[in-house]
Amino acid sequence: MAIIDKPSDYFNTKLYTGTGSTTNITGVGFNPDLVWIKCRSNAVTDNVLFDRVRGAGQRLVSNDTGAEETQTGIMSAFVTDGVTVGGGDASNGSSKTYVMWNWLAGGSASSNTDGSITSSVSANTTSGFSIVSYTGTGSTATIGHGLGSAPKMIIVKNRSAVEEWGVYHVSNGNTHVQYLNTTGAKSDDAGFWNDTTPTSSVFTVGNSTRVNQSGSAMIAYCFAEKQGYSKFGSYTGNGNADGTFVYTGFKPAFVMLKKTSGTGNWQMFDDKRVGYNPDNDVLRANLSNTECTSCVKIDTLSNGFKLRNTDGDGNTSGGTYIYMSFASEPFTTSTTNGSIPATAR
Repeated sequence: MAIIDKPSDYFNTKLYTGTGSTTNITGVGFNPDLVWIKCRSNAVTDNVLFDRVRGAGQRLVSNDTGAEETQTGIMSAFVTDGVTVGGGDASNGSSKTYVMWNWLAGGSASSNTDGSITSSVSANTTSGFSIVSYTGTGSTATIGHGLGSAPKMIIVKNRSAVEEWGVYHVSNGNTHVQYLNTTGAKSDDAGFWNDTTPTSSVFTVGNSTRVNQSGSAMIAYCFAEKQGYSKFGSYTGNGNADGTFVYTGFKPAFVMLKKTSGTGNWQMFDDKRVGYNPDNDVLRANLSNTECTSCVKIDTLSNGFKLRNTDGDGNTSGGTYIYMSFASEPFTTSTTNGSIPATAR
């Protein structure tokens, strides 16, 4: 398996300060296909997601159940190396601070007939990320994802209706779901994945209206694991400030954590907002709050991350947690053959 030597070609975090008027936010390092924007400094400001398959200006909110809305005043265009944002608080309020997480898929979508439902897919098989659009049928179906390897994590939203975000994670298995917009523990529900593990070509949905409502437009973000670039797994908390160490095989650029054994927020960290240990501040996918400086703390290391406090959202003794992570630097590269590991900051 080829190692990705430069992870920032496929995922990158961009920080900026708002101007209050329409402007281009560039410097991503590639032409992004999925953009997730969160205001860091303003309370009650949504997590807003835009992707190239649904089209510029088509907003979804991870901390809310709402259907897709056209909001060109928040984000109106994908441009070279970035996006165009408006002047509102959600993406560009004057003097407010923002983080924009960016993923590279495959550009414009293509028709995929691998599943029983024909999907429109923008896929990057190198980085293991695809954006999948499909129309629900209301009965068990399969959907092509275009990755060529089985997804470890899938995030699905019904674009047409007020519904929760359904999350499949390999460590929860094919019988369970969690909701990106809530604090809930994992729950057993065959209506989501029909108790069927994704394959290298398709994922399966049951009859839940959250992932397969008849006639409704759906969007899925699918992530396969790639050595030295992405990792999806689980860990057990120890309830100690000298917390659990989680091996990823690279220095993380982005980590999202969620408790599965009980309630807890979806915690998001990156290497740009603070970027040094142990003061990596957290934003929450399920909340519109500002950055939290006193919540879960992690150290980002050359080959993984380590929990650094006893906050229940990340490190309850005996608690189980899932995570997704993307690399800043691989632990080794294709040219070092394991001899020169990346260093922690």
